[in-house]
Amino acid sequence: MTAPKPYELRADYDTKTITVYQAYSPQIATAALEHGRFVAPFSFNRMTWIKPSFLWLMARSNWGARPGQERTLAVRITRTGWERALALAVPTDPQAPGYGSYDRWRAAFDRAAVHVQWDTERSLHGAGLPYYSIQVGLSRHVIREFVDEWITEIVDLTERVRKMRDFLNSRQVDKARRLLPREAVYPLSPELRRRICASE
Repeated sequence: MTAPKPYELRADYDTKTITVYQAYSPQIATAALEHGRFVAPFSFNRMTWIKPSFLWLMARSNWGARPGQERTLAVRITRTGWERALALAVPTDPQAPGYGSYDRWRAAFDRAAVHVQWDTERSLHGAGLPYYSIQVGLSRHVIREFVDEWITEIVDLTERVRKMRDFLNSRQVDKARRLLPREAVYPLSPELRRRICASE
C-alpha cells in the first residue's frame, strides 16, 4: 500500500459530489436536517469550515462529546461547488508559495472569500499521523452559495459516531474501523493543486 503524500486531498466522492463533515449543536443540526439545508440558528455571517476528513473532525469534536459539536453531519455537495471553493482559496500559511512576500500574502488572505488550512491528519485513536488533511473555510461571501447551490444532501451521522465511540471505548477497534467512511485521493487539476499547496 502506497503511503499518503504529505499534502494530499482525500475524500468520499463520486463523479458529481463530494462529502464534507461538520459538527454542530443539536439546535443547528436538527434544523438543517428538517430543511435539507442550513437555516437559522446556523450563522450566515461568519466563516464556516468544511472538512473531507472524517477522522480529523472526530479528533476535533472528541467523537461528538465536545459541547456545541454533539451532532455530526455528512454534507454532500457538488464537485463543481467544491472546486469553485478551492479556486477562490488562499492558504492560511503565510509561507505558501506564489505570493512572494508576507505583505502580498496578507493582502490576498484578507480579501479572500475562502481560506484553506492543512492540519495533521488523525488516526482512529486521535493520534497525529505524518501527513495532513485539508479544511476549507467559507466566508460569508460564499456561504449562501454553499447552502443554496452546492448542497445535495445532509445526513445525520450522530448515531454512527456514538457506536464508533462505544466500540473504541470497549477496545473493539475492528468494529469501529468497519464503520469508517470510504476516503480516496481526490483528483485535482494542476492549477487547483498549486492554489491549495497540495502535493504533486
